[in-house]
Amino acid sequence: MLLVVWTCVLVGALAVPQHSPVHVADQARSESESLEEEARTFLAGVDERGSTECTAATMASWEYASDINERNKKIKAEAQLKYADWQKESWQMVKKWNGRWETLSDPFLKRQFKAMSILGTAALDKKELEKYNSLVTDMSTIYSTAKICDYKNPKKCDLELEPDLTRILRTSRDYGELQHVWKMWRHASGRKVRDHYKLFVRLANKAAKLNGFDNMGDMWLYPYESDTFREDMAELWEQLRPLYQQMHAYVRRKLREQYGEEYVSKRGPIPAHLLGNMWSQSWGEVYSLAIPYQGKTHVDVTPQMVQQNYTPRKMFELSDDFFGSLNLTRMPSEFWTESIIEKPKERDIICHASAWDFCNGKDFRIKQCTDVTMSDLITVHHEMGHVEYFLQYKHLPAVFREGANPGEGQARHTNSDPRTYSFLVKQCTVVTMRDLITVHHEMGHIEYYLQYKHLPEVFRTGSNPGFHEAVGDVLALSVATPKHLAKVGLLDEVHDDDEEDINFLMNMALDKITFLPFGYLMDNWRWDVFSGKTPEKDWNCAWWNLRYNIQGIKPPVQRSEFDFDPGAKYHIPANVPYIRYFVSYVVQFQFHKALCIKAGQYDPQDPSKPLHKCDIYQSTEAGNALGDMLKLGSSVAWPEAMAALTGGKRMDASVIREYFKPLETWLTNDNQKHGEFVGWETDEVLCTSDGPREAATGEPSSATTLVPAGPLYLLLFLLVGLLLSHRS
Repeated sequence: MLLVVWTCVLVGALAVPQHSPVHVADQARSESESLEEEARTFLAGVDERGSTECTAATMASWEYASDINERNKKIKAEAQLKYADWQKESWQMVKKWNGRWETLSDPFLKRQFKAMSILGTAALDKKELEKYNSLVTDMSTIYSTAKICDYKNPKKCDLELEPDLTRILRTSRDYGELQHVWKMWRHASGRKVRDHYKLFVRLANKAAKLNGFDNMGDMWLYPYESDTFREDMAELWEQLRPLYQQMHAYVRRKLREQYGEEYVSKRGPIPAHLLGNMWSQSWGEVYSLAIPYQGKTHVDVTPQMVQQNYTPRKMFELSDDFFGSLNLTRMPSEFWTESIIEKPKERDIICHASAWDFCNGKDFRIKQCTDVTMSDLITVHHEMGHVEYFLQYKHLPAVFREGANPGEGQARHTNSDPRTYSFLVKQCTVVTMRDLITVHHEMGHIEYYLQYKHLPEVFRTGSNPGFHEAVGDVLALSVATPKHLAKVGLLDEVHDDDEEDINFLMNMALDKITFLPFGYLMDNWRWDVFSGKTPEKDWNCAWWNLRYNIQGIKPPVQRSEFDFDPGAKYHIPANVPYIRYFVSYVVQFQFHKALCIKAGQYDPQDPSKPLHKCDIYQSTEAGNALGDMLKLGSSVAWPEAMAALTGGKRMDASVIREYFKPLETWLTNDNQKHGEFVGWETDEVLCTSDGPREAATGEPSSATTLVPAGPLYLLLFLLVGLLLSHRS
């Protein structure tokens, strides 16, 4: 019986047909195709549901940002939790694909799964997530509703950052008034945020650990897809530091001529309140003091804008025309009806300029308290650049609708506060050239949204966060040129004059070059806070250590750990990563150079076509090349997106030095001519902490602390001497 059974088995085995290698390969291919089709169907379903959930949450965030009240705050909190629930649900569904999605052959599908494998702050349990969201909302509200009393009329205590304090810092040359505004703003904002920030850091780090990261700083860097990102940023800063030091020395001398050596020393750091900006992050407002050639034409066309009855709406229309001239996408109708471009008088809003994508492929807005100034005209182009990016990648899956290098920011994008999708801009605009610049910046965000709206929801963001910030600024580099301002009727004529060129480059450098150290140090401070390298007891002094060492500035009054000066800058309480801006200032010049070559506006071998005179307006060849990069969203790694436009895969600060080469040569000669010390040193106590610190050495590249030992020893010696004298 047993023999019969085994015989049957053997015969049966021999009877099984042997498959050829071709048949096996066909079967494997069929199984692979079946898995890919299953994955494609799954991701499409997640994308559709995710876009719907994102739209609802973003709308709630918009309502709160544009009308700060308790009702909207509650609705926003509920919407954030609901969206987080969906994120957790979709994350759990994606986890079931672990071990299978890695075998997919389609890189587009694999990248979607990889992007969705990081949950973000939604990994916190419901109670902790609710507290985390509440902390960010409360800190943002403290910042956005802060008011101070007037220096000249102490009973008038309704001065807001926008437009009141910004205008005072921009126009006043009264040392005492500037000091008052600087100090009291930090009392009203930063000091009140510190206790909130302590708990926020703990919860943020817990969320990061739940996602497999050591701390929140590491999680922020994940979208850059680089193990050497911090080292790369340090290398870029070293490339740029010599040019910044020359600018610093020159501006310090001009401020000393204005305020006297009593307030601005020959070799020390610059007092932070004298640079025309609440955070000393850009120095464009002191151009009138720093202009190299008085009497020559300069490019602040704010008076012409006012004379020609410019309105915030006209500034945005001018930016939209620029995008259209490049064959890029014009703003949709919802943009014009739903965006906020002037500050409402009847309610509090978050006035910080921002571009919003509402996740549905048709609704994009800007929120900006716009001034009719040339500066805000440039900002308009910046924010419109975000919107154009949205438009270009709206076809992608949601997971790819981000810039080639990522994050949350002006183009709003977070886990708990979903990407501000709808192609809307929120900007309280005033008629100044600075707001004209801001308009272009924000419109750049919207254009990005429009370009990638075809992508799955997970890809609808910039290739990296810096790319999103760079789009509008690339256009603004053209908008700010005398050639372009003449084309749009804001300058009467343009001269081929070397001195006017230096004036123009100085104006640009006061915005671009002076920002670089600030853009670099902001997240250097937060990375050390999140990692624990900087303990809570040293937060504020560590901040001023960086401001001194990297930027060469000092506070106008001594600071202490009772203060929390980082919290007086929007991006700290609002929890917006900041290194993206440093990245954007580097890559925007790389993009600009590539587009200028395509437009026939720049030739490295032709002195008559320098990079700083390039205007890509009306170049469809340049516009098509830019649009092709924007359409990628984050569906490819950012080096690939960069290579598509520039031909290179690395960030390179040498293009900035190339752009400003005539000015750098002029600055070096002028500083030598006047015997100006390049660098800074001080023995002042800039910030006091729980214990004494070592003396500051003074060179910006050295590691220093801010409570010098020498004066403390001297003080101790005098006190002991006084005590002994008293006893005798």
